[in-house]
Amino acid sequence: RRPGETVAGNLELPPVEIVDMRLELHRGRTSIISAPLHELIERTVAAREQAILFLNRRGTATVVLCRSCGDALTCPNCDVPMVYHQDRGRLLCHRCNHRELPRQACPRCSGVLNYFGAGTQRVEEEVKAQFPGARVARWDQDSVRRQGGHERLLRAIERREIDIVVGTQMIAKGLDLPMVTAIGVVHADTMLHLPDFRSAERTFQLLTQVSGRAGRRAGGSRVIVQTYSPDHYAVRAASRHDYDGFYGEEISFRRAHRYPLYSRLAR
Repeated sequence: RRPGETVAGNLELPPVEIVDMRLELHRGRTSIISAPLHELIERTVAAREQAILFLNRRGTATVVLCRSCGDALTCPNCDVPMVYHQDRGRLLCHRCNHRELPRQACPRCSGVLNYFGAGTQRVEEEVKAQFPGARVARWDQDSVRRQGGHERLLRAIERREIDIVVGTQMIAKGLDLPMVTAIGVVHADTMLHLPDFRSAERTFQLLTQVSGRAGRRAGGSRVIVQTYSPDHYAVRAASRHDYDGFYGEEISFRRAHRYPLYSRLAR
């Protein structure tokens, strides 16, 4: 079956592979593109098919993660991730305004803490450096304004003038791109550790939605999700397309911490 050829019947969602970025670091690979994702992109471009690299962050919202155990620093009151504000030199909770000085080590395992803030522009630069022969385009609010709108970018992809698309949630929903056979989620953690009690729900939604951009016409597509939290229930459930499993875990979290649907929040 040729790429892009329509098949009869309903296509299943493509298989999702989780890459533990902690293991990548232990193996000495510090690139934001893991070895499995690099191999997938390389094969996709060689086959004259298209790949989407998804990162739901334009700017540099900073998440503090332990490189050893993968834990994020969380608020002791709200159990949502703290955010590092460089201008104030403080870790802040965006829900209750709890503040702390930056920590030197992980409180759980004493591992090294890293302050992650890569956005789509940095990913685009790295992809161009690693795949110099590929045609790369960035699809986020900044590039859309500069390049003449969504329609122009979409037409370029459909005409196969682009091999690799690096984008935010703008590319996760509703697009029907028959030649896209590979999806890479660069950092699932940027969504998972947002300072919001709904971050797991939104992570599950976006991972499921972006997985659906691949394999729109034929089987054989693949999705790779890179994360420092491979055991998180939202990531595990999304990799299996398991809504019921995710709902069971998430509703227990909401009940334990008195978050909606078990309460109302006022600001």
